[in-house]
Amino acid sequence: MREHRQNGFTLVEVLVALAIVALAVPALLFALDQQVDGTAYLRDKSLARLVAGNKLTEVRLLADARGQLLRGSESGEARLAGRDWYWWLDSEGTEVPGFNRVTVRVGLAPGDGDNSLVTLVGYLDDPGGADAAAP
Repeated sequence: MREHRQNGFTLVEVLVALAIVALAVPALLFALDQQVDGTAYLRDKSLARLVAGNKLTEVRLLADARGQLLRGSESGEARLAGRDWYWWLDSEGTEVPGFNRVTVRVGLAPGDGDNSLVTLVGYLDDPGGADAAAP
């Protein structure tokens, strides 16, 4: 008599393959979720950098128009890409007379700026003269 062999997979083989897929899918979904979170963070960081750059440029242009650079601290809100961004600005003198260090921090939540996404530092000359030397 001839042995008759059937083609196909056995139930055990199918269950093992299904178990492997069941273990792999959650890991792939987790990796995809991490990728999406990383992309959103990079988007937020890029937009925050634009807000900080805009604010630093605004400070420079206002200093040129007024003839004097802002000194001290300010904070405020800006709208970009349909979102509210919060910024904190600190301006202080440097050891070089006539130059100030301007620090702009930008974040998504109001507060004191400790959780900012971006910190941008610029050194600007004071159009008002060299009376802004640091202590």
